[in-house]
Amino acid sequence: MRLEHVLDEIRKGRMVLVFDFDDRERETDMTIASEFIRKEDIRRMRKDAGGLVCTTTPYAKAKALGLPFMADIYADDSSKYPLMLAMAPTDIPYDGTKSSFGVTINHRKTYTGITDSDRAMTIGEYARTIFQDKSDYQIAEELGKNFRAPGHVHLLNTSQDILMNRKGHTELCTALMIMAGVKPSATICEMLGDDGGSETKENAMAYADREGLAFITGDEVISAWEEFKKKKR
Repeated sequence: MRLEHVLDEIRKGRMVLVFDFDDRERETDMTIASEFIRKEDIRRMRKDAGGLVCTTTPYAKAKALGLPFMADIYADDSSKYPLMLAMAPTDIPYDGTKSSFGVTINHRKTYTGITDSDRAMTIGEYARTIFQDKSDYQIAEELGKNFRAPGHVHLLNTSQDILMNRKGHTELCTALMIMAGVKPSATICEMLGDDGGSETKENAMAYADREGLAFITGDEVISAWEEFKKKKR
């Protein structure tokens, strides 16, 4: 079964490809469990995918730690910077939500923060930090001590009920991490084509075949997620 192969690859720390839907972004993202990220994975995303490297955080964890959506920060500052309110993301053509973008971070041990090594360090340490068996207060203290913002790693917060009202790559890839039983943070990057647009589904599938990478669609993830939730009840 393709799903089980995908989940097994995630557990092994390997990259998988996730296509969303023909009627949404129509994009394929490279994704890997954030806890396993290496500089080689960042390089592959940068060179073979070419989109924005982002790292997901489950909604409840982000809320507990005080990691906001960027749109909320802009809205809160709108009295001082009214342009921020005017620029609110209310017209995203494929998404009825306010965007999953959160804050950007660097680990304090990085130099510029943008190199493959720096971003891998930031992402790996972030995943290890936020999922520790400690109180939210203690984890938040560690985040403040060990990370700076803004930085070069873009955080994405999932919607409150994963894959209910939003079905983006943030949710699809985080759901895969949860089903795989790894730390529930995915690092993702959109695959771009040479024609100035997104890589086609067919080309992404051909790349997966050439490179020996697992490929899965959003419909398959949602179907598996619904079954997973039923078993958890």
